Amino acid sequence: MSNPFQTKQGWNQRKERLSFWSLRICTYIIIAAAIFIFSNIFMKGVPTFFKAEAPYINTEFFTESPQILSVWEDQDGQEYSMTKKNYEQWIVAHPEKEIIGLKNLTASGGGILGPLAGTFLLVVICMIIALFIGVSASIYLSEYCGKGKIMSMIRLSILNLAGVPSIVFALFGLGVFCWLAPVITDVPKDNAAFVCGWLWTDSYLSFQGWGTSLLAGSCTLAIMVLPVIITACEESLRAVPKGFREASYALGATQWQTIRKSVLPFAIPGVLTASVLGITRVAGETAPIMLTATMSEKSTLPWEQVEGPWSFLTQSVQALPFHIYTLAKFPDSEHVKPMQYGSIAAFLILVMGFALLSMMLRNRLRNKLKW
Repeated sequence: MSNPFQTKQGWNQRKERLSFWSLRICTYIIIAAAIFIFSNIFMKGVPTFFKAEAPYINTEFFTESPQILSVWEDQDGQEYSMTKKNYEQWIVAHPEKEIIGLKNLTASGGGILGPLAGTFLLVVICMIIALFIGVSASIYLSEYCGKGKIMSMIRLSILNLAGVPSIVFALFGLGVFCWLAPVITDVPKDNAAFVCGWLWTDSYLSFQGWGTSLLAGSCTLAIMVLPVIITACEESLRAVPKGFREASYALGATQWQTIRKSVLPFAIPGVLTASVLGITRVAGETAPIMLTATMSEKSTLPWEQVEGPWSFLTQSVQALPFHIYTLAKFPDSEHVKPMQYGSIAAFLILVMGFALLSMMLRNRLRNKLKW
Protein backbone atom coordinates (compact mmCIF):
# COMPACT_ATOMS: atom_id res chain seq x y z
CA MET A 1 0.00 0.00 0.00
CA SER A 2 1.44 3.37 -1.03
CA ASN A 3 2.08 6.10 1.52
CA PRO A 4 -0.77 8.65 1.24
CA PHE A 5 1.46 11.39 2.74
CA GLN A 6 4.27 10.96 0.17
CA THR A 7 4.70 14.01 -2.03
CA LYS A 8 4.29 13.30 -5.70
CA GLN A 9 6.99 14.66 -7.96
CA GLY A 10 5.48 17.18 -10.30
CA TRP A 11 7.02 19.09 -13.17
CA ASN A 12 8.38 21.82 -10.89
CA GLN A 13 10.17 19.27 -8.71
CA ARG A 14 11.66 17.59 -11.77
CA LYS A 15 12.90 20.94 -13.08
CA GLU A 16 14.41 21.73 -9.69
CA ARG A 17 16.24 18.40 -9.61
CA LEU A 18 17.38 18.78 -13.21
CA SER A 19 18.74 22.27 -12.49
CA PHE A 20 20.52 21.01 -9.38
CA TRP A 21 22.30 18.19 -11.24
CA SER A 22 23.14 20.44 -14.20
CA LEU A 23 24.85 22.96 -11.92
CA ARG A 24 26.55 20.18 -9.99
CA ILE A 25 27.93 18.56 -13.15
CA CYS A 26 29.21 21.91 -14.44
CA THR A 27 30.95 22.53 -11.12
CA TYR A 28 32.57 19.09 -11.20
CA ILE A 29 33.75 19.66 -14.79
CA ILE A 30 35.42 22.94 -13.78
CA ILE A 31 37.05 21.30 -10.75
CA ALA A 32 38.22 18.34 -12.83
CA ALA A 33 39.69 20.64 -15.50
CA ALA A 34 41.54 22.69 -12.87
CA ILE A 35 42.90 19.55 -11.19
CA PHE A 36 44.04 18.17 -14.55
CA ILE A 37 45.79 21.40 -15.57
CA PHE A 38 47.53 21.98 -12.25
CA SER A 39 48.50 18.34 -11.76
CA ASN A 40 49.89 18.17 -15.30
CA ILE A 41 52.00 21.29 -14.71
CA PHE A 42 53.29 20.12 -11.34
CA MET A 43 54.03 16.57 -12.55
CA LYS A 44 56.16 17.96 -15.38
CA GLY A 45 57.62 20.93 -13.53
CA VAL A 46 58.40 19.72 -10.02
CA PRO A 47 61.01 17.13 -11.23
CA THR A 48 63.07 20.13 -12.40
CA PHE A 49 63.42 21.13 -8.74
CA PHE A 50 65.26 17.89 -7.94
CA LYS A 51 68.19 15.86 -9.23
CA ALA A 52 69.38 12.27 -8.94
CA GLU A 53 72.48 12.82 -6.80
CA ALA A 54 72.90 14.42 -3.36
CA PRO A 55 71.78 16.90 -2.09
CA TYR A 56 68.86 15.98 -4.42
CA ILE A 57 67.68 19.61 -4.63
CA ASN A 58 68.45 21.44 -7.85
CA THR A 59 69.83 24.50 -6.08
CA GLU A 60 71.19 25.93 -9.34
CA PHE A 61 67.62 26.30 -10.61
CA PHE A 62 66.80 28.72 -7.77
CA THR A 63 70.18 30.41 -7.30
CA GLU A 64 71.17 31.24 -10.90
CA SER A 65 69.70 33.58 -13.48
CA PRO A 66 68.64 32.40 -16.96
CA GLN A 67 71.46 31.81 -19.40
CA ILE A 68 71.83 30.83 -23.03
CA LEU A 69 71.70 27.05 -23.50
CA SER A 70 74.10 25.61 -26.10
CA VAL A 71 73.16 22.29 -27.74
CA TRP A 72 75.41 20.46 -30.21
CA GLU A 73 76.84 17.11 -31.31
CA ASP A 74 80.40 15.93 -31.83
CA GLN A 75 81.78 13.83 -34.70
CA ASP A 76 80.83 10.64 -32.84
CA GLY A 77 77.15 11.60 -32.66
CA GLN A 78 77.18 12.29 -28.92
CA GLU A 79 74.83 15.11 -27.94
CA TYR A 80 75.81 17.84 -25.48
CA SER A 81 73.70 20.42 -23.65
CA MET A 82 75.10 23.08 -21.31
CA THR A 83 75.08 26.79 -20.68
CA LYS A 84 77.04 28.98 -23.06
CA LYS A 85 79.58 29.83 -20.36
CA ASN A 86 80.28 26.14 -19.75
CA TYR A 87 80.30 25.54 -23.50
CA GLU A 88 83.12 28.04 -23.97
CA GLN A 89 85.10 26.28 -21.24
CA TRP A 90 84.35 22.91 -22.84
CA ILE A 91 85.69 24.13 -26.19
CA VAL A 92 88.99 25.10 -24.57
CA ALA A 93 89.23 21.78 -22.74
CA HIS A 94 88.37 19.66 -25.84
CA PRO A 95 90.03 21.25 -28.88
CA GLU A 96 90.02 17.91 -30.72
CA LYS A 97 86.22 17.68 -30.75
CA GLU A 98 84.29 18.77 -33.82
CA ILE A 99 81.18 20.89 -33.21
CA ILE A 100 78.16 19.86 -35.33
CA GLY A 101 74.74 21.52 -35.38
CA LEU A 102 75.34 24.12 -32.66
CA LYS A 103 72.13 25.77 -31.38
CA ASN A 104 71.96 28.61 -28.86
CA LEU A 105 68.59 28.68 -27.06
CA THR A 106 67.82 31.98 -25.31
CA ALA A 107 67.19 31.85 -21.52
CA SER A 108 66.87 28.05 -21.59
CA GLY A 109 69.74 27.27 -19.23
CA GLY A 110 70.73 28.25 -15.72
CA GLY A 111 67.94 29.04 -13.26
CA ILE A 112 65.10 31.44 -12.48
CA LEU A 113 66.50 33.57 -9.63
CA GLY A 114 66.40 36.79 -11.67
CA PRO A 115 62.79 36.34 -12.91
CA LEU A 116 61.66 35.27 -9.42
CA ALA A 117 63.18 38.35 -7.81
CA GLY A 118 61.80 40.66 -10.51
CA THR A 119 58.28 39.21 -10.24
CA PHE A 120 58.34 39.50 -6.46
CA LEU A 121 59.44 43.16 -6.58
CA LEU A 122 56.91 44.06 -9.27
CA VAL A 123 54.04 42.52 -7.32
CA VAL A 124 55.05 44.05 -3.97
CA ILE A 125 55.60 47.60 -5.29
CA CYS A 126 52.49 47.40 -7.46
CA MET A 127 50.28 46.30 -4.55
CA ILE A 128 51.69 49.01 -2.25
CA ILE A 129 50.79 51.68 -4.81
CA ALA A 130 47.45 50.14 -5.81
CA LEU A 131 46.24 49.48 -2.26
CA PHE A 132 47.10 52.99 -1.08
CA ILE A 133 45.34 54.69 -4.00
CA GLY A 134 42.54 52.12 -4.24
CA VAL A 135 41.61 52.16 -0.56
CA SER A 136 41.74 55.98 -0.51
CA ALA A 137 39.47 56.20 -3.55
CA SER A 138 37.04 53.62 -2.16
CA ILE A 139 36.82 55.51 1.15
CA TYR A 140 36.01 58.72 -0.73
CA LEU A 141 33.40 57.03 -2.94
CA SER A 142 31.78 55.14 -0.07
CA GLU A 143 31.89 57.65 2.79
CA TYR A 144 32.06 61.14 1.32
CA CYS A 145 30.29 61.05 -2.05
CA GLY A 146 26.55 61.06 -2.53
CA LYS A 147 24.44 59.23 -5.06
CA GLY A 148 24.09 61.30 -8.20
CA LYS A 149 24.44 60.90 -11.94
CA ILE A 150 28.06 62.02 -11.92
CA MET A 151 29.01 59.50 -9.22
CA SER A 152 27.12 56.76 -11.05
CA MET A 153 29.10 57.56 -14.20
CA ILE A 154 32.36 57.46 -12.22
CA ARG A 155 31.50 54.06 -10.74
CA LEU A 156 30.46 52.77 -14.16
CA SER A 157 33.74 54.00 -15.63
CA ILE A 158 35.67 52.15 -12.92
CA LEU A 159 33.80 48.94 -13.69
CA ASN A 160 34.43 49.38 -17.42
CA LEU A 161 38.17 49.84 -16.80
CA ALA A 162 38.27 46.34 -15.30
CA GLY A 163 37.42 44.91 -18.72
CA VAL A 164 40.03 46.84 -20.73
CA PRO A 165 42.62 44.50 -22.35
CA SER A 166 46.02 44.47 -20.69
CA ILE A 167 47.78 45.55 -23.90
CA VAL A 168 45.93 48.90 -23.67
CA PHE A 169 47.31 49.46 -20.18
CA ALA A 170 50.73 48.41 -21.50
CA LEU A 171 50.65 51.10 -24.21
CA PHE A 172 49.39 53.64 -21.68
CA GLY A 173 52.24 52.81 -19.30
CA LEU A 174 54.76 52.95 -22.14
CA GLY A 175 53.61 56.40 -23.21
CA VAL A 176 53.12 57.96 -19.76
CA PHE A 177 55.63 56.33 -17.43
CA CYS A 178 58.39 55.34 -19.86
CA TRP A 179 58.32 58.44 -22.07
CA LEU A 180 56.62 61.34 -20.22
CA ALA A 181 56.99 60.87 -16.46
CA PRO A 182 58.86 63.71 -14.67
CA VAL A 183 62.45 63.28 -13.49
CA ILE A 184 64.68 65.67 -11.51
CA THR A 185 68.04 65.62 -13.25
CA ASP A 186 71.12 67.74 -13.86
CA VAL A 187 71.30 66.85 -17.57
CA PRO A 188 67.90 66.58 -19.31
CA LYS A 189 67.56 64.35 -22.34
CA ASP A 190 67.18 65.86 -25.80
CA ASN A 191 63.90 64.00 -26.36
CA ALA A 192 62.27 65.33 -23.16
CA ALA A 193 58.73 66.60 -23.72
CA PHE A 194 59.17 69.57 -21.37
CA VAL A 195 62.02 70.93 -19.22
CA CYS A 196 61.94 73.62 -16.54
CA GLY A 197 64.09 74.71 -13.64
CA TRP A 198 63.65 72.94 -10.33
CA LEU A 199 63.07 75.46 -7.52
CA TRP A 200 66.28 77.36 -6.66
CA THR A 201 68.74 74.62 -7.59
CA ASP A 202 70.81 73.92 -10.68
CA SER A 203 68.72 70.82 -11.43
CA TYR A 204 65.88 70.54 -13.93
CA LEU A 205 62.41 69.03 -13.87
CA SER A 206 62.47 67.05 -17.10
CA PHE A 207 59.45 65.19 -18.47
CA GLN A 208 61.56 62.50 -20.13
CA GLY A 209 60.08 59.34 -18.59
CA TRP A 210 61.55 56.65 -16.41
CA GLY A 211 62.41 54.33 -19.26
CA THR A 212 61.92 50.57 -19.11
CA SER A 213 62.13 50.19 -15.36
CA LEU A 214 60.81 48.52 -12.23
CA LEU A 215 58.92 51.67 -11.22
CA ALA A 216 57.27 52.11 -14.63
CA GLY A 217 56.14 48.48 -14.70
CA SER A 218 54.83 48.62 -11.12
CA CYS A 219 52.83 51.80 -11.79
CA THR A 220 51.37 50.31 -14.97
CA LEU A 221 50.29 47.17 -13.13
CA ALA A 222 48.89 49.28 -10.28
CA ILE A 223 46.68 51.27 -12.66
CA MET A 224 45.53 48.05 -14.31
CA VAL A 225 44.43 46.48 -11.01
CA LEU A 226 42.93 49.65 -9.48
CA PRO A 227 39.35 49.00 -10.74
CA VAL A 228 39.25 45.58 -9.06
CA ILE A 229 40.64 46.92 -5.77
CA ILE A 230 38.39 50.02 -5.69
CA THR A 231 35.23 47.99 -6.38
CA ALA A 232 36.04 45.27 -3.82
CA CYS A 233 37.09 47.75 -1.12
CA GLU A 234 34.02 49.94 -1.65
CA GLU A 235 31.72 46.94 -1.25
CA SER A 236 33.60 45.95 1.89
CA LEU A 237 33.19 49.44 3.37
CA ARG A 238 29.47 49.48 2.56
CA ALA A 239 29.06 46.10 4.29
CA VAL A 240 30.03 47.62 7.66
CA PRO A 241 26.76 48.27 9.58
CA LYS A 242 25.61 51.88 9.74
CA GLY A 243 25.12 51.51 13.47
CA PHE A 244 28.88 51.65 13.93
CA ARG A 245 28.99 55.05 12.26
CA GLU A 246 25.97 56.36 14.18
CA ALA A 247 27.41 55.23 17.52
CA SER A 248 30.69 56.95 16.72
CA TYR A 249 28.95 60.18 15.73
CA ALA A 250 26.89 60.03 18.92
CA LEU A 251 30.10 60.01 20.95
CA GLY A 252 31.27 63.20 19.23
CA ALA A 253 33.73 61.73 16.73
CA THR A 254 34.40 63.48 13.44
CA GLN A 255 33.75 61.77 10.13
CA TRP A 256 37.41 60.92 9.57
CA GLN A 257 37.74 59.58 13.14
CA THR A 258 34.67 57.44 12.52
CA ILE A 259 36.11 56.06 9.30
CA ARG A 260 39.52 55.39 10.81
CA LYS A 261 38.36 53.87 14.11
CA SER A 262 34.92 52.38 13.47
CA VAL A 263 34.71 51.54 9.75
CA LEU A 264 38.10 50.82 8.22
CA PRO A 265 39.24 48.19 10.79
CA PHE A 266 36.16 46.08 10.07
CA ALA A 267 36.67 46.44 6.31
CA ILE A 268 40.28 45.21 6.34
CA PRO A 269 39.30 41.57 5.57
CA GLY A 270 37.60 42.83 2.42
CA VAL A 271 40.66 44.91 1.57
CA LEU A 272 42.80 41.76 1.85
CA THR A 273 40.33 39.96 -0.40
CA ALA A 274 40.83 42.73 -2.93
CA SER A 275 44.59 42.30 -2.61
CA VAL A 276 44.22 38.59 -3.40
CA LEU A 277 42.26 39.43 -6.54
CA GLY A 278 44.84 42.04 -7.48
CA ILE A 279 47.83 39.74 -6.94
CA THR A 280 46.36 36.91 -8.96
CA ARG A 281 45.84 39.29 -11.88
CA VAL A 282 49.00 41.38 -11.95
CA ALA A 283 51.39 38.50 -11.22
CA GLY A 284 50.48 36.75 -14.45
CA GLU A 285 50.39 39.72 -16.82
CA THR A 286 52.92 39.70 -19.64
CA ALA A 287 52.08 42.57 -22.00
CA PRO A 288 52.32 45.46 -19.47
CA ILE A 289 55.67 44.38 -18.03
CA MET A 290 57.03 43.38 -21.43
CA LEU A 291 56.71 46.96 -22.68
CA THR A 292 57.50 48.83 -19.47
CA ALA A 293 59.70 46.83 -17.09
CA THR A 294 61.44 43.68 -18.30
CA MET A 295 64.22 42.38 -20.45
CA SER A 296 64.85 38.78 -21.50
CA GLU A 297 68.50 38.64 -20.42
CA LYS A 298 70.22 40.41 -17.54
CA SER A 299 73.44 39.36 -15.87
CA THR A 300 72.86 41.16 -12.54
CA LEU A 301 70.13 40.83 -9.93
CA PRO A 302 67.97 43.87 -8.99
CA TRP A 303 69.88 44.56 -5.77
CA GLU A 304 73.33 44.36 -7.38
CA GLN A 305 75.18 47.41 -8.74
CA VAL A 306 72.66 49.85 -7.25
CA GLU A 307 73.85 53.34 -6.33
CA GLY A 308 70.69 54.53 -4.55
CA PRO A 309 66.92 54.10 -4.17
CA TRP A 310 66.15 55.91 -7.42
CA SER A 311 68.60 53.84 -9.46
CA PHE A 312 67.08 50.72 -7.90
CA LEU A 313 63.58 51.70 -9.06
CA THR A 314 64.66 52.85 -12.54
CA GLN A 315 66.46 49.67 -13.55
CA SER A 316 64.92 47.04 -15.78
CA VAL A 317 64.25 43.60 -14.32
CA GLN A 318 63.44 40.09 -15.39
CA ALA A 319 60.01 38.59 -14.66
CA LEU A 320 58.64 35.07 -14.73
CA PRO A 321 55.68 35.74 -17.10
CA PHE A 322 58.00 37.28 -19.70
CA HIS A 323 60.58 34.53 -19.09
CA ILE A 324 57.91 31.90 -19.80
CA TYR A 325 56.86 33.84 -22.90
CA THR A 326 60.48 33.80 -24.10
CA LEU A 327 60.71 30.05 -23.57
CA ALA A 328 57.49 29.55 -25.54
CA LYS A 329 59.43 30.40 -28.70
CA PHE A 330 60.94 26.89 -28.55
CA PRO A 331 57.83 24.69 -28.19
CA ASP A 332 59.32 21.52 -29.71
CA SER A 333 62.74 21.46 -28.08
CA GLU A 334 63.23 18.72 -25.52
CA HIS A 335 66.12 20.66 -24.00
CA VAL A 336 63.88 23.63 -23.15
CA LYS A 337 60.94 21.72 -21.64
CA PRO A 338 62.50 21.26 -18.15
CA MET A 339 63.02 25.02 -17.91
CA GLN A 340 59.52 25.71 -19.31
CA TYR A 341 57.61 23.47 -16.94
CA GLY A 342 59.87 24.27 -14.00
CA SER A 343 59.34 28.01 -14.49
CA ILE A 344 55.56 27.59 -14.78
CA ALA A 345 55.42 25.42 -11.65
CA ALA A 346 57.55 27.91 -9.69
CA PHE A 347 55.35 30.76 -10.93
CA LEU A 348 52.17 29.02 -9.77
CA ILE A 349 53.72 28.30 -6.38
CA LEU A 350 54.72 31.97 -6.04
CA VAL A 351 51.21 33.23 -6.90
CA MET A 352 49.59 30.65 -4.63
CA GLY A 353 51.95 31.71 -1.85
CA PHE A 354 50.95 35.37 -2.21
CA ALA A 355 47.25 34.45 -2.26
CA LEU A 356 47.58 32.04 0.68
CA LEU A 357 49.36 34.67 2.78
CA SER A 358 46.62 37.23 2.08
CA MET A 359 43.88 34.71 2.89
CA MET A 360 45.56 33.71 6.17
CA LEU A 361 45.77 37.36 7.21
CA ARG A 362 42.16 37.91 6.19
CA ASN A 363 40.88 34.92 8.17
CA ARG A 364 42.92 35.93 11.20
CA LEU A 365 41.48 39.43 11.14
CA ARG A 366 37.96 38.12 10.60
CA ASN A 367 38.25 36.01 13.73
CA LYS A 368 39.32 39.07 15.73
CA LEU A 369 36.77 41.50 14.25
CA LYS A 370 33.25 40.19 14.62
CA TRP A 371 29.97 42.01 14.95
